[in-house]
Amino acid sequence: MSTTTLAVLVPVLPFLGAVAGLLLGRTAPGLVRPLAILPTLGAAVLAVFVAVRQGGGPAIETATELTPTGSVPIDLSLYLDGFAVLVAVLVGVVATCVQVYSTAYLRDDPRYPSYAALVSLFTSAMLLVVYSGDLMVLLVGWEVMGICSYFLVGHYWETEAARSASLKAFLVTKLGDVPFLIGLFALATDADSFQITKILRTVASGGLDHPTLIALLLLAGVAGKSAQFPLHTWLPDAMAGPTPVSALIHAATMVAAGIYFVARLLPVFEASRAALVVMAVMAAVTMVGSALAALAQDDIKRVLAYSTIGQLGYMTGALAVGDRAAAVFHLLSHGAFKALLFLGAGVIIHAAGTNSLAAMSRMDGLAKRIPDAFWTMTIALLALAAIPPFAGFFSKEAVLVAAEQTATGHSDTAPGAAGWLVLVAGVLTALLTAAYATRLWLMAFRGRGAAAPDHGREPVAMTGVLWLLAVPTVGFGLAAGTLADWFGGRELTPTVATSVLGTGAALIGIVLTYGLWQRAAAQAAATVGATAGATAAPAPGKAPAGPATGAPGTAPAPASVAAEESAESAALAAVSAAETPEVAEVTHDHPAVPAGPAPDPGRALLGPLHRHAADGFHLDAVYDRLFVRPVRAAATLVRFLDREVVDTYVRGAGAGPRLLGGLVRRAQTGNVQSYLSALLAGAVVLAIATAVLANVNAGS
Repeated sequence: MSTTTLAVLVPVLPFLGAVAGLLLGRTAPGLVRPLAILPTLGAAVLAVFVAVRQGGGPAIETATELTPTGSVPIDLSLYLDGFAVLVAVLVGVVATCVQVYSTAYLRDDPRYPSYAALVSLFTSAMLLVVYSGDLMVLLVGWEVMGICSYFLVGHYWETEAARSASLKAFLVTKLGDVPFLIGLFALATDADSFQITKILRTVASGGLDHPTLIALLLLAGVAGKSAQFPLHTWLPDAMAGPTPVSALIHAATMVAAGIYFVARLLPVFEASRAALVVMAVMAAVTMVGSALAALAQDDIKRVLAYSTIGQLGYMTGALAVGDRAAAVFHLLSHGAFKALLFLGAGVIIHAAGTNSLAAMSRMDGLAKRIPDAFWTMTIALLALAAIPPFAGFFSKEAVLVAAEQTATGHSDTAPGAAGWLVLVAGVLTALLTAAYATRLWLMAFRGRGAAAPDHGREPVAMTGVLWLLAVPTVGFGLAAGTLADWFGGRELTPTVATSVLGTGAALIGIVLTYGLWQRAAAQAAATVGATAGATAAPAPGKAPAGPATGAPGTAPAPASVAAEESAESAALAAVSAAETPEVAEVTHDHPAVPAGPAPDPGRALLGPLHRHAADGFHLDAVYDRLFVRPVRAAATLVRFLDREVVDTYVRGAGAGPRLLGGLVRRAQTGNVQSYLSALLAGAVVLAIATAVLANVNAGS
């Protein structure tokens, strides 16, 4: 079987599995799990065969005309280069892990058949985007992913959070897709083709008439799909969907599609240096802003969501300095450890019964209850923090090396300003990333308080997937040297300067966060002691202790401050645990987590910025005032004009004939005598009128 035939089967198999799952989900429930896993697994295996056969050599391409259009043709084509085949392997492997994991995670969900079918369709759409050599066919997969994300994020449609999140994700991404579609048509018009190879040849020959405009239009769609500033606000809210969906969206499909698209068409963006600077600014703001927001989140999944936004910012930064090998390298590395983090978070949620880190920090021994999740998430968090020798270290260093070369003038692909922006923001984000990764680990696994509930070991379908993903999380960076041919011959080795900068910043973030956590834990312990003393009966002859009286036994000021902070933290935790739909997936009975102080180093790190970072720097409120409210006001005005003005004319146009008809109807009595009398009277009137006219004419 030829390589192109195998490549065609890769997206077709999950599509057929999705169709079969939707048709047979209710009539043959025993087939649902095999139809979910086997086609996706088959696609992953075939993707590996395609990658091996392609071997990092010249791109394999084939095309056949799909339909005559009379102008720019649309072709059903494949374009298999080293980047495409590696990304397809990532999509297949992660999707298979998600499907296997979901069989245990959603085993009691009544809507599992439709869920599994949508995941397969989602996978097929992403594989179509990866392998497609024609932009219109790519657009089909692009839009199918948007529809699938709407249904999957809204899987728990009974909850307001899921309904709002799915609608928000759909609308925000569609907002970016409008200019994206215009950019595609403009690009195809200049190149006279939707085929990627012909477009790249046109760019190489300088045939683009409006490179900056096209690049910026396309970048708007990428910002929406890959959750980059300013269209990133949908991704944290999308955590209302099931955790396996989050793993799939964040690691290998939807958000990766935008980055992959830019990497595929990077020469188009390189044709405009202004577009590269805009991309660098977008990447820098995204990286730093999302890392700050992650430090302030209480929901474990929202921490990982903002983390995804920041890591996508690294990839965008690599593309902004013209290095798609570094961008795709980090995309692959991030796909492995981020899928592991989300699926591990699902195990934690199952065991703890809550998404709240504050609640987890008041549980003792959670790490011992779920050792598989503890060890694999520790590995993944080390990779996220870019600690050597884990995969995240090598891929993040590749981005920093590319930025350094551009900043120092060793590469003239992009402006030096873009290089400095990406380099400075990348190093600062490395520190913040290590800080929020350490915070998550400490609050989730080093809690103090009531013993965590023991429900035995989690299902093998869940824990086995974690260990499988831990393998590339540890080894992919070390093995990247053997994959140089697939990366266009690019050596992705770190330099001493960037290694010192990146790793040093990460270590500072880890040490600083750990020290602040210890201080916060001591303050929380003091608060507990002071609260216990305040509730105890006072000794004879002594006034009751209380912070407001100033009497003996009053708690010290730091403990009072900690008490106020812990109360706010406990409230946030309660809201998170109560409103997050994930809790509905938990199949165990969980005792209520006792309220109390939660040692959170993020508050000390961010200081007065914490409140703003926790709310995503109020971007949703800004968009509400700038766009949502004006649109609603305009809709209200249009509704008023339609009801009071347009409808008035319509009603008037009908009222006139109706009034005339009423008058005529009065004459229709049905009495023959009346009709004869009227006829006679009319005849007499006509006779008199005729005589009068005759006399007048005779006299004149």
